[in-house]
Amino acid sequence: MKLLVLNGPNLNRLGKREPEIYGKETLEDIKQRLLQLSNKFHATLDFRQSNHEGELIDWIHEAEDTGIDGIVFNPGAYTHTSVALRDAIASVKVPVIEVHISNIHKREPFRHTSLLAAECVGQICGLGTIGYDLALRKFLEQ
Repeated sequence: MKLLVLNGPNLNRLGKREPEIYGKETLEDIKQRLLQLSNKFHATLDFRQSNHEGELIDWIHEAEDTGIDGIVFNPGAYTHTSVALRDAIASVKVPVIEVHISNIHKREPFRHTSLLAAECVGQICGLGTIGYDLALRKFLEQ
């Protein structure tokens, strides 16, 4: 099984950015934990982060062409603004699970709406970084 974990804007700042909301773990900490989990299932894991919408779109398109079986995606603030990412997800046959560290529904009103959720197989939010593990497990245990 080949899986892709995508992270959107500002997630490279985890551990430094608003730890009262996002915790103290870094993106590297999450990556290492998910690599260990995927290794237990003999799965291949590609872990990426970009602050650029177009690069995320390219990676989603590429996922279908390279045989990726599932995408775990924390789109960050693009969740609420990017029709282009929504359309990219809709354009591929690769299932996507949307992940958010914080509960977007308990935050500022503009964060309550995900433009991507309707094109994803599921959404996990508000469980901290363990949401990544849960999404990955959903794909691994199929």
